[in-house]
Amino acid sequence: MGKQLASGCRGMHRRTFLADVGMGFTGLALGAMLARDPLSRARAGEAAWAPPNGLPHFAPKAKSVIWLFMIGGTSHMESFDPKPALTQYADKTIAETPFPDPVASPLTKKNLREIVPGLHHPHPKIFPLQVGYQKRGQSGIEISDWWPHLSECVDDLAIVRSMWTTDNNHGAQLQFHTGRHSLEGFFPTIGSWVHYGLGSLNDDLPQFVAMGTPIADCCGGMGGHGANYLGPEHNAVQMAVDPLNPLPFAAPGPDVFREEQAGEFELLARLNNISAVEYPDDAALRARIKSYELAYRMQMAVPEVLRFTDETAATQQMYGFGNKQTETFAQQCLTARRLVERGVRFVQIFHGSNGGAGEWDAHGKLKEGHTRLCGQVDQPIAGLLKDLKQRGMLDETLVVWGTEFGRTPGAQNSDGRDHHPYGFSVWMAGGGIKAGVVHGATDELGFHAVENRHYVTDLHATVLHQLGLDPRRLEVPGRKRLDIDFGTPIREIIA
Repeated sequence: MGKQLASGCRGMHRRTFLADVGMGFTGLALGAMLARDPLSRARAGEAAWAPPNGLPHFAPKAKSVIWLFMIGGTSHMESFDPKPALTQYADKTIAETPFPDPVASPLTKKNLREIVPGLHHPHPKIFPLQVGYQKRGQSGIEISDWWPHLSECVDDLAIVRSMWTTDNNHGAQLQFHTGRHSLEGFFPTIGSWVHYGLGSLNDDLPQFVAMGTPIADCCGGMGGHGANYLGPEHNAVQMAVDPLNPLPFAAPGPDVFREEQAGEFELLARLNNISAVEYPDDAALRARIKSYELAYRMQMAVPEVLRFTDETAATQQMYGFGNKQTETFAQQCLTARRLVERGVRFVQIFHGSNGGAGEWDAHGKLKEGHTRLCGQVDQPIAGLLKDLKQRGMLDETLVVWGTEFGRTPGAQNSDGRDHHPYGFSVWMAGGGIKAGVVHGATDELGFHAVENRHYVTDLHATVLHQLGLDPRRLEVPGRKRLDIDFGTPIREIIA
């Protein structure tokens, strides 16, 4: 029997075996069953694989990422990809223009995987541009008039006008962060892959932070900043820009002395370590232990990050402090700079959450809605870029702006645009990315990405590449990924 147990439990940790003995015959049987499980064997025994050691795979260009996500689907034509043909052929159908029918294009089928067939369609009647645009900066890149402050930074941007995705409903929010269609379930997000691959630069702060209200449950919920099978320790830590209560349950309360809390944490650590000996591969337990330890250290570090009085009045004004319209997003952007300044790897800021599809979802009143929303984020984002640059931090901080898809060239409800996964825009700045360039293009109507097309994981691959990570070397045994999951770095915009 001893030989059988030894054979059945090959690869089991000695501590686990002793713990199982302490649990009796049931523990031994459970240990043997787990040892025969393919995933357990992959985690425990096969010497060819080891988890990341926190070091980049090759020389990185960037240390940290600030990821700005507009929830609901920003119109690419009224932001970073103006299309004068929309105004020229306003109120005509696509068939009445000299351009080929984009619906008949094979790209339509390639791009589309519908949750509800026919729910979101192209809308043939062309809707004119709702805002003007100009050539900006030395680079002469065209940007709409809704982004006057960001336009001052255009020579620092690399705009990619040829993104595409496959979900034409707001599950595309989840897809933008994981690379997988919502029908396929939940997967690790780009921020969790960075956290998993590189680990910590500051042991007193979380390495993956989410600010703003995340995407709603309808569209991915917590999965939009989660780690899924990488384990809960690689989830984002949600932070509020509130010095008195920045993290849920992070403070012990006013009636608890620090010495008393230290004793509680010491007892918790001892109890958790006992459990950790029995269950060394329990990811939830491991994450819980790390979260307790980090929470204790963060009680001092996080309030210091949110001490905006350390900043000059000129810096605060540059972000948009003191303006009711911009105040909230300004605080979040300044906090992001202060976090990466202290070594935080990945800061994800959500804008436009409304408990549903998102405020940028412009089915109607596009002009009214986008005017207001751009006004909330334009100055803070520009302030962030200017601040990073003047501090010498933009070279090592990669700033990414994105949204789940664009909007249709055709009109919906007379003054709005529908969902549009076929072609849309994102931009990047800093972190070893070329400055003042445009890459890719949509057709004359802004319908299809037709030149240098990029699925959303190409954006992920570019981020990982700039951080010195090869996504294929991060793959976890027992969790096979598809080729499309990895993406390809957009080398044309890499300096």
